[in-house]
Amino acid sequence: MDFQVSEDQRALAEGVRSFLAERLPDEELAGLAKSGGFDAGLWKELADLGVFSLRVDEASGGVGLGFAEAVLVFEELGRRVAPGPLGWSHLASTSMENAASGKTIVGGIDRAGSHAGDPILVEHLKSLDVLLVVDDDGIERLDARELEGRPIAIPLDPLTPLHRLDRLPPGETIGGPAEAAQLRIEGAALSAAQLLGIAEETLSLAVDYAKQREQFGRAVGGFQALKHLMADMFVRQEIARCAVYAAGATLDDPAVGSVARAVSAAKLVAGDAAQRNAVACIQVHGGMGFTWEVPAHYFLKRARVLENVFGSGSEHAERSADFLSERAAAY
Repeated sequence: MDFQVSEDQRALAEGVRSFLAERLPDEELAGLAKSGGFDAGLWKELADLGVFSLRVDEASGGVGLGFAEAVLVFEELGRRVAPGPLGWSHLASTSMENAASGKTIVGGIDRAGSHAGDPILVEHLKSLDVLLVVDDDGIERLDARELEGRPIAIPLDPLTPLHRLDRLPPGETIGGPAEAAQLRIEGAALSAAQLLGIAEETLSLAVDYAKQREQFGRAVGGFQALKHLMADMFVRQEIARCAVYAAGATLDDPAVGSVARAVSAAKLVAGDAAQRNAVACIQVHGGMGFTWEVPAHYFLKRARVLENVFGSGSEHAERSADFLSERAAAY
């Protein structure tokens, strides 16, 4: 197993990064948030780029790649806080008609471990065609166009609109407990990749600002306190990168190790890196960092959202502890 990024994989990531940098620059984020956090034109372009068909086999019209490439692509999507139910539609593309082409927009909610009375919150409800509901018993498919919910006036992430539903009607069962568990693992890997992208971009924003902002006749990046802060950001980013890339490679070849352990480690480490780097980025910007004019807040808010999908950081920390305990007991 080669854990190094190949030239083809690097070219794939750079192509997606170049497209998103041009199509979704920082100055466009505020307007996108005001328009509801979803751009149908951008969604079609992402579909044409192969974001959703990436793991669909070539015989079915897909790109025919694996999770190693998927985490690289989702890393770039996280770097630009690209909006929409990207992970759910990507996961559905291998089994659901028209999801790979972007014509069917698939969202979802993870109800595994939920309790009666817990709020039912759906992201991007008004843009969805299909809603997948995942719980411990399996996966159900609902027609999202028939669902009614109350919009949350001020969602945590302005690029992720939310609706609250009073109830979920019964849907069509399309998978059992094993399929639900696998979907949650794969979804956690894609979320971890997006969190890695956030950790990287917030470091980049902090470094760029520290080079430009001057105080006492010199760039603030030359001050030791900020050097230490950004050095810590870099270390967190690199550790997260190792964990996320390892998770993608392990999903493609489970013989190299435990898939569940690798993905839990990636989600835990990348979630911590994204949130702490986003906070540090705001701190490097000083008073300006807390304003809407500086894009740093979008990354912190998206990191908070991704932290809690497909298993929270606490859940994955407990799983990681269990894996270590089992391994220690085996010796």
